Amino acid sequence: MSGTPTFAAPPTFLGVAPRADAAIVVAGVPFDIGTTNRSGARFGPSAIRHASRMLIDGEHPAHWTSPVDLPLADVGDFAIALGDIAASLKLIEEQASAYAHLVTLGGDHGITLPLLRACARRRGPLALIHFDAHVDTWPDNFGQPYAHGSMFYHAINEGIVDARRMIQIGIRSPVQREVYDWTLGQGVTIIAAQQAHEIGPAAIASRIVDVVDDSPVYLTFDVDALDPAFAPGTGTPEIGGLATWQAQAIIRKLGDLNLVGMDVVEVAPAYDISEITALAGATMAWEYLCLSAASAGASRSAARSP
Repeated sequence: MSGTPTFAAPPTFLGVAPRADAAIVVAGVPFDIGTTNRSGARFGPSAIRHASRMLIDGEHPAHWTSPVDLPLADVGDFAIALGDIAASLKLIEEQASAYAHLVTLGGDHGITLPLLRACARRRGPLALIHFDAHVDTWPDNFGQPYAHGSMFYHAINEGIVDARRMIQIGIRSPVQREVYDWTLGQGVTIIAAQQAHEIGPAAIASRIVDVVDDSPVYLTFDVDALDPAFAPGTGTPEIGGLATWQAQAIIRKLGDLNLVGMDVVEVAPAYDISEITALAGATMAWEYLCLSAASAGASRSAARSP
C-alpha cells in the first residue's frame, strides 16, 4: 500500500503542510460568543479539518483539479480575546490582513465582518455571495451590535461590501419586515430558499454571476443555509433549506468569478451526527479551492499561449 491512509493524515485542512510561498491560506477562528441560540461553533475549525480528510484522495470529478495543485497552507487558528467580542473582531482583522487570499473556518458568522474589512482594505468594496438561512442585516441581536446576525448591516454601512453586488441564497428564517425591506432597499438580491428550490442551481448560479459581475467577490457560507436534515450540527437550524447537492452544484458553476476569499461558518459539532455537518462545511471549502485551482490553471494556460 502506498500513501497515507485518510485517518492518519496530518490534522490540518486537507492534510496540507505550512509553506512560506502559499498564495491561499486556510485559517481557523474558534470564536462563538456572538451566537444567539446554541453555542459550540468554536469547535468548528477542528471538526472541519478532521472531516476534510475524506477529500484528500483524488481530483475534483468535474474540474479535474485539486487544492494540492495550489500553493496552499494551513496556518492554524487565529488568536481571539476570550469573552470580548470587540477585541476579538479587532484581533481577527489584524491577523487576516497578513494574507492576500484567505479561506477561513469558523466560528460563528460574526467573524466575517473583520475578514471582509481586511479583504476590502486590499481590494476595495467587495461583491458578496452569501449562503444562509438568515439575512444577517439586523442592526443588533438582542441588544448586541456585533453579534452573528448583524455583520452585514455593518459591512454595508461601512462601504466594505457593495450591496448592489451582494446576493443572499437560502433565506427563510423569521425576520422583521423592516429589516428585510432595509436589506432590499440597499440593493441586495435575495433568493429565498423556496425560490431556490423552484428555480434550481443553474438559474441561481446564473443570477449570482449577473449580480457580482467582474467585481472582486467574497463567498461566505453559513452551514445553516443547508436544511437541518443535511446539517444538524449548527446553532440556529431552520427547516426548509438547501440540500448539500444544491449548494455544491451552485458553487461548481462559479468558476469564472474573481474570487478573493471565502469562509465556512457556524459548524457546531456538539449537535452533529456522524460528522455530516462538518463534512458539508469541509466540502464547500474544498469546492471553492478546486475552483481556485481551475482558475489558476486556466491563467497559466493563457499565459503560455502565443
